[in-house]
Amino acid sequence: MPDYTTIQTFGDFFETCRSKALQLAIEEDCYQGDVTTRATVDKSQLGIGYIEAKTEGIIAGVEVARQVFQTLDSGLEITVFVNDGRRVYPGERILEIKGAISSILSGERTALNFMQRMSGIATRTNMYVERVSHTKVFILDTRKTSPGLRYFDKEAVLIGGGRNHRFGLFDMILIKDNHIDAAGGVEEAVSRAKAYCRDHAVKIRIETEVRSMSELKKACLCRPDIILLDNFMVDGLAEAVRWVKANDFAEIVLEASGNIGLHNVAEVAMTGVDYISVGELTHSVKALDLSMKIELS
Repeated sequence: MPDYTTIQTFGDFFETCRSKALQLAIEEDCYQGDVTTRATVDKSQLGIGYIEAKTEGIIAGVEVARQVFQTLDSGLEITVFVNDGRRVYPGERILEIKGAISSILSGERTALNFMQRMSGIATRTNMYVERVSHTKVFILDTRKTSPGLRYFDKEAVLIGGGRNHRFGLFDMILIKDNHIDAAGGVEEAVSRAKAYCRDHAVKIRIETEVRSMSELKKACLCRPDIILLDNFMVDGLAEAVRWVKANDFAEIVLEASGNIGLHNVAEVAMTGVDYISVGELTHSVKALDLSMKIELS
C-alpha cells in the first residue's frame, strides 16, 4: 500500500518551516522584551521551573519546549521526565528547567502554547487510533491546520499514532470536487493529472475524490493511486469497497472522509477502507491542560 508524505519526507524544507515558526512564536511574545519579568525579577535569581500535567493525555511537544527555552537562554538546563508519545496523568511532572528564573518565565507561555496544542492533537489522534486498533485502517490528518503551525500539528498526529496526509499543495495531486467540476468530470480530471505528471516527469501520487458510486466507477477506469470516498454513508462505503475488490481494481487504495467522528470511526473502519482522514484532529483542537510552577534556589 503506498504511504502518504510525512513531515520527514522533505527534511530541509520542513526543518526550515519548524525553525521559522519557533522563532516567530518567540518574537511575537517577547518583541522588545518581557517587561513584567524585567520589572519584577532580579536577573541573578536562580531556580527551577517545571511543567506538569493537570489532566490525563498523550504528551507531545517536549522537544519543542526545550528549544524554546534554550533559544531564549542557552544556559538553561532541561531535564525531561516524560518523552513525546507517553501518556501522563494529573500531577505528573513532564520536564524541568533549571537556571535564571527570568529566562524561564519569559519562555513559559510560548513553550506551554506549543505543548498544550500538540498534546491535545496527539491525545485526540490516539483516541481515534485506539478505536480502530482491531482493524488494518490507518488514521490520517488533513491540511485543516492552524496557519504557520502545520509542521507541529502534523508532528503531533504522528506522536499520537496517526499518519500524515499530504503536507501541502506540492507533494501530492489531490483532485477535489471543485477540480472535478472545473475539469468537466472525474475522468477528465484524472487524465489531465496523469498527463501533467508524464509531461513534467513528476513522480507523485494521484488521488481523486468521488461523491457517488457513479463517480467511483468512472474514477477506477482511470486507475489513480488513491480514491477518496467523500461523505459516503457506512453502507455506501461497504458497497464501494466490495465493488472495487470485485472488479479488478484492488490495487487502488481507498480512503474515507467526511462526517466521521469517534462515534462511528470503528464502524467506518470495518467497511474495509484502507485510510480514514479526520479534519477534526487539527481543526478543532482542545488543548491538554498543562501548567508551569517555579521553585527558587
